[in-house]
Parts: sequence; C-alpha cells; structure tokens
Amino acid sequence: MLTLLLAAACLSSPAPQAEFVAVRCGEFWPEPSAEVQSNVVLLIREGKIQQVLAAGEQLPPLDQVHDLSEAFVMPGWIDCHVHLTGELSRKSRLEYVTLSEAAVTLRTVMHARRTVEAGFTTVRDLGADTGAIFAVRDSIQRGEIPGPHILAAGSAVTPSGGHGDPTHGYRETLFDLPGISSGVADGVSQCRAAVRHQVRRGADVIKLTATGGVLSETAAGTDQQFFDDELRAIIDTAHMLGRRVAAHAHGPTGMAAALRAGVDSIEHGSFLNQECLALFLEKGAWLVPTLHAGQTVLTYAGDPDWFPAVIARKARMVGPVMMRSLGRAHKAGVRIAFGTDCGVGAHGLNAEEFSLMVRAGMSPTAALTSATTGAAELCGLAESHGKLAPGYAADLVALSADPRGDIGLTEKPLAVMRAGRLALWEGQRIAWNEVQPKK
Repeated sequence: MLTLLLAAACLSSPAPQAEFVAVRCGEFWPEPSAEVQSNVVLLIREGKIQQVLAAGEQLPPLDQVHDLSEAFVMPGWIDCHVHLTGELSRKSRLEYVTLSEAAVTLRTVMHARRTVEAGFTTVRDLGADTGAIFAVRDSIQRGEIPGPHILAAGSAVTPSGGHGDPTHGYRETLFDLPGISSGVADGVSQCRAAVRHQVRRGADVIKLTATGGVLSETAAGTDQQFFDDELRAIIDTAHMLGRRVAAHAHGPTGMAAALRAGVDSIEHGSFLNQECLALFLEKGAWLVPTLHAGQTVLTYAGDPDWFPAVIARKARMVGPVMMRSLGRAHKAGVRIAFGTDCGVGAHGLNAEEFSLMVRAGMSPTAALTSATTGAAELCGLAESHGKLAPGYAADLVALSADPRGDIGLTEKPLAVMRAGRLALWEGQRIAWNEVQPKK
C-alpha cells in the first residue's frame, strides 16, 4: 500500500517555510535510454526537479514527502495528438450545432482531467473549433485547474470542402461560408493568412489537413486535398512564425507532398508507401501513428447505426492498415512519436496506444520512448520535458512494476504528478489542492 507522508504541522507559531517537496521512488527510470535505479529521492521546487538524490544522501528540510517507495517511477507521458474539446459519440453531429462554447469549455476541462489522471502530463491538441482550448490551456498553466501541459493548434488549416471543413453534411443555410477564421483557406494567400490568424489566436503549433479523412461526411477520399504550393505556403509561414506543423495525412500522394513541403510530423500515415518512407528518412520528419483512433472507428463501423455510409466505408478501409504502416515505418527507422487522436476514442484511455504499438512490432522500450524523449523532441520540449532530471518539469507517472515486462501496466497508473502537483494517488483522483505545499 502506498503511503502519503506529510511534514509535521507547526506548534504554537509558524515554522520557517520549507523549500522542497520530495518524492521517494522505489524504482526510478529517468528516461528510456537510462538504467533503472533504486531508492532514489526527487527534490522538487516550483514545479521543477531540483535534485536527484541516491539512497543515503541527506535530505534538506522538507515541506512534504510523497512516498512511492513501492512503485516504478518514470517520466509523465506525452500524447502528440488529442482533441480535448470533444469526444466522438452517436450525438456528436447534433451537439456540434447545439452545445454552447461554455458547455464545450466545461467538457474540455473534464477531458483534460481524465487525460492527466491517465498519466499524460503533456499533450498537443491538434484541432479545436472554439477558443475553449486556449482558455483551458491557460487556466491549467496558471495552476487553477488540473490537466496536462497543452500545446494547442486552434483550428486546423484546411481547404474548402476538405477534411477539416466544419460544414460537411449540414444544410447550406445553417452556417455562413467558412473562412480563415475557422481555418478554411484556398490558394496561397489565404493559406498564409489562415496560419497567421491561428498564431494571433495563440496557437503553439499549426495543424493542416493534407489529405481527406475518415470522419468528414464526404466521398472526397483520403488522399491529397491541398495543392503543393498551398502546402508550402502553410508550412513556410508557420516556420517563419516559429511554429511547428503537423499534417493530417492518410493517402500516400498527399503524405508525400506534405513531406516534400517540409512538414514536421505526419499524423496517422495510414497508406504510406516506399516513396513516403524514403521522404520521412530524408526530411527527418516524425510519424504520429494514432492507432487508437483507427481501432476505434473500425469497431464503430461494425455497427450500422453509428456512422453514415460514406464514413463507415472509409473507417473500414483505414482502420486495418494503420498498424501495418506503423510496423513498416518503425522497421525502416522512421522517427515515431506517440499520439492517439483521443477525442475519436475516449479521453483517459490514451495508454491503450502502447499495447497497440507493441502489437504493430515496436518493443515496449521503443513505445515508451515515443511517449517521453521522442515526443518531447517533436514538440520542441526536449530541454524541459520527457525525462526526470534537474531542471526538467516534475511530471511523473508511477506504476506497480516495470512496464517493459507488461506494457498493459501503463493503463493502470498508481500516481501521477504534473509540475510538482499530484493529480492521482493510489489510483484514485484527489482534490487538485488537497496535497500541496503550503503557501
């Protein structure tokens, strides 16, 4: 049984404020390329790791000690592809036109909490139709509500009629024609303006839809939908403004075009071919495989009441090939970063992706690397996240044993800490301010 030890309270007068919070680790894995250590103590101050002490080293005055001496402690995980503002259901299309932005914001808060409690302390949110994601991101960053560190894209940049066009399947009189404010852009000039608009809104990363997708209600297919010059305009503008670019891509022609244009990551990569593999290696781009989403839509497509026929056909086509494509990419040496597309699948089940990656041919160590140091590198966070070392964020997850022996253990975290604050203890939710340093 894990035990939470709190420092003794003061007696008749306030005691001097202690500087550190400590975490006792039974087994400690600072990063996937390192050896596992035993009986390590992490000293944390202001949300960052200050020192890593070996067994027997003297501790400074402590405000709190979190005892994980019976647990396996590793860096918190990074999911490079989520959609926190929604979650696919039979009512999703109706809710798109009935839920207020306030209601969407409240759901986003709920999904963010489920995500961090699952052990995912950082995420990239790659596409949200409202400003809710920016408000929730900033509230988490201020420490007001629990959730992962969020890198938000805002609205995806998409061609009119393309996968990210939000008006698919609705009557024409229901919406105004979408424009750059919702990420819809045609031609080089509009593509540049759409990127600039998302950056102005506060986007940390730019998402584009290089190909068609599964869940858009259109029979336009799953291959290229932007022209090459439009892709270059989006990517060059984003890079000029210091933002990395993630490209939704299923079909090989659109995937190759995005890679040639200099995209930083390909999301899904379902139908990659030999040309795509060569371009991944030439350009140094990352693949974010999102197997969880592929398996989710494949399951739902088996129920005739779930999807319109045009979506069900695409789901049955894409779902089975994603795992084979990841296996090919990993074998070829493509850089893999962890991503689930949760929002298609349920939030909080992100860790199921690990088992799917192992089934696709990755070792447990490779899968865990993709969610720690690999994902941190893709996200531009390699100097602050993805490992447990002095100067890095105090983001950690504790498991009952080493997950390399049983990758399924990742689905049952015992404790989660983000920026030095506990989100989960003994497998149970705790109040966000329940166990915190005194101010």
